[in-house]
Amino acid sequence: MTIAALSFYLFATTTLVGGLFTVISRNPVHSVLWLILAFISSAGLFVLLGAEFVAMLLIIVYVGAVAVLFLFVVMMLDVDFAELKAEMAKYMPLALLIGVILLMQFGLAYGNWQASEGAEAARAAATPQDMENTKALGMLLYDQYFLLFQLSGLILLVAMIGAIVLTLRHRSDVKRQDVLAQMYRDPAKAMELKDVKPGQGL
Repeated sequence: MTIAALSFYLFATTTLVGGLFTVISRNPVHSVLWLILAFISSAGLFVLLGAEFVAMLLIIVYVGAVAVLFLFVVMMLDVDFAELKAEMAKYMPLALLIGVILLMQFGLAYGNWQASEGAEAARAAATPQDMENTKALGMLLYDQYFLLFQLSGLILLVAMIGAIVLTLRHRSDVKRQDVLAQMYRDPAKAMELKDVKPGQGL
């Protein structure tokens, strides 16, 4: 067995184990840590495929930002997980049925999957041998699919603005900061000096 094959089996096994324990772990903090392991193992698989740029994106974006955000949210929120698990137990039969249906669909898709005869030649023609992975991806995104790439960013921006607008609530019972009143206040009128005698209160 070659080093590449051994590395593939190692990364694939750790990815599956990390994903499994992410779902079945009782402690949510442990679930996030198992998820980070699955992300790192998936990045190793991308490196074996020759997609180093995608692997680094997976490490930087998902492990360095998304998973850490999940970890902070889980650790800071005071959630009664026992109550959540009790509520989740009611929907377990339906969840198991959906899981079995998904596994059957995956099995049917895998059984009918066939590789195209010209797939290898098409991939070799799309990426020249003297071009790095990152450069080829950049040429593809910012040349052939530039408009679609910009439109996808615009859609994400609109979604972010929509989420902010939908969740923004102006409450009358909340004290808000008046920046102009603070900037233009007169210190002579804002403070008052008291001459407190010894043994005498205010």
